[in-house]
Amino acid sequence: MIDADKRQAIYCLYKDTGMGIREISRRMHIAVNTVSGIIEQKGVMPASARKDKILVEEGLLRKLHNECDGWAQRIHERLMEEHGLGIGYSTLTRMIRDLELDGKKKQRCDQVADKPGEEMQHDTTVYKLKIGEACTRIVASILYFRYSKVRYLKFYRSFNRFNMKCFIHEALMFWGYAAAVCIIDNTNLARLSGSGARAVIAPEMEQFAERYGFTFKCHAIKHPNRKAGNERSFYTVESNFIPGRRFESLEDLNAQAMDWATVRMPTRPVAKTGLIPAAAFEYEQPYLKKVPLFVTPPYLVHNRRTDQYGYASCDGNYYWIPETSRHDVKLLQYSDRIKIYHKRKLLCEYELPPDGVKNAKIRPEGQPVSRYQPNNRKRPTAGEEKKLRAVSPEISAYLDFAIKEKQSGKKRHGFIRRLYGLYQRLDQSLFIKSINRALKYRVIDIATIERIAVLYLRTGSYEVSDAGFDAEYKKREAYLKGRFTDEADLSKYKMSEDDDD
Repeated sequence: MIDADKRQAIYCLYKDTGMGIREISRRMHIAVNTVSGIIEQKGVMPASARKDKILVEEGLLRKLHNECDGWAQRIHERLMEEHGLGIGYSTLTRMIRDLELDGKKKQRCDQVADKPGEEMQHDTTVYKLKIGEACTRIVASILYFRYSKVRYLKFYRSFNRFNMKCFIHEALMFWGYAAAVCIIDNTNLARLSGSGARAVIAPEMEQFAERYGFTFKCHAIKHPNRKAGNERSFYTVESNFIPGRRFESLEDLNAQAMDWATVRMPTRPVAKTGLIPAAAFEYEQPYLKKVPLFVTPPYLVHNRRTDQYGYASCDGNYYWIPETSRHDVKLLQYSDRIKIYHKRKLLCEYELPPDGVKNAKIRPEGQPVSRYQPNNRKRPTAGEEKKLRAVSPEISAYLDFAIKEKQSGKKRHGFIRRLYGLYQRLDQSLFIKSINRALKYRVIDIATIERIAVLYLRTGSYEVSDAGFDAEYKKREAYLKGRFTDEADLSKYKMSEDDDD
C-alpha cells in the first residue's frame, strides 16, 4: 500500500510541475495504472471499508456477556444460533476487550528512548543443556546495556541473592561502567515488597547497588517487554549460542559463553540498524558511571571450628587450616575462592573446586595427606545399595519400597547400611527369604527383619547350608609352602585321665 505522503507527492508532481504520468511512474518506481488512480483520487488516501463487515450492537453484546457470565465461547454460539450473526471468534473477543467487558484492559509497557548511560537490564531464564553426557537444568543470567547492546552472560546450577550479587559484580567489573538504572522483574532476590513502580527494594540490595552507582527498578507485572533487549538476548542465546556447541563441564560452558558474549557479539552488527555494540559502548562510556576499582567483591561469612583433623567445612567440602590448635575461624566465601581468617589474620586462601566436586579434602600442594578422616565426612551408600540389588530381584524390589518410605537422606543412608550389615551376617538364602516376608508385610525395621530370620531358624522352616570350601586348597601356593614346616606339638593340650577326673 502506498502511504499518504507519497500519494500527495505524486499528485503535486502532476499538478504543479506538469510532469507526465509515465515520467512519474519511472521516477517513483510505481506502475502507470497506479499513478493514474492516485491522480484521479487527487492524492487522497481512499477510505477502505469491508462490504461484508458484520456489526454487533453494543447493547446486545453487553446483554449476552452478562447472561453468559462472560464466557466468550457461549456468547459466540448464541450470536450465531439465535441472532444469525456469523462473526469470527477472534473478532468477538477483540470487541469484548475494546468495550472492557471482561474488566481487563491490558496496557502496553512504557516506551523509553534509548539514551546513552540511562539504563541496563538484568534477568535470568532456565535451559536444559547437555553437559558432558547428562542433560542438566541450568540458569542463564544476562546483564544488558540498553543503548550500546553489549551484554554479559554466565550460567549457574542455581541462582540466589548471593549469586545475583556476584554476577552483577563480575559483569560491571568486566565492562568497567554501570548505567544509572538496572531494570529487573519483580524477583524477590532484589525486591522486598510491592511490585512495579511501587516496589520496595531490599535494603541489602540497595546498599549493594549504591557501591556501583546505580539503582534497581522493577517493571510492571506481566510487562516483560519493558526489558525487551534482555528478553531478545535470551532468544539469541537459544538460537545462536547453544546450537552446534558441546559443553564438557559448567566451567567449559561459561568459558564459551564469555567468549561469545564479550568478544564475538560486540563486534557483530545489530540487525536492521547495523549498530556495532563495541563502537556504541565506546561512545556511551562518558555517559555511564565508572565503577570504582576498590569495590570489594560480594562474599558470605561462615563461622566454623577447626576439627581434630585440622579441617573446616564449607559448602560440602573440607579445607585444611594451618597451625595445630583447634580454634574458631571465619570463612569468607567469594564467587571463586575461599579465604580463612583467625582473629583478622588471613591464614590461607583456596580456589573453589570445579563444579560438582563435593565431600573433598582440600589442602595446599605438598601437604601430606592425613590417614584420618573428618568426623562429619559424608559417607555415601551407593556401593552398598548396588551390592544389595545384585543379590536378587526380590531384594531390589524391597529396596524400592523401603527407600520410598525413607525419603530423608539421612534415614535412607542409615537404613541401607544396617540392611547391608544384616546381609553380611546372614546366609544369603535366609536373607532373601526374610526380606520376602518383610516385603509382604511392609516391614522396614531392621530389628524386625532380624527376628524374622531367627524365627525361621527356630521353627525349622530353614536349614542352614554347609559352608562351601575350595576342594583344590592343597594346590594353593600357601599350602604348598606350609607343608614343609615341622609338625606342631599338641601334646600339652592332651589331658590325662587324672585331669579328666
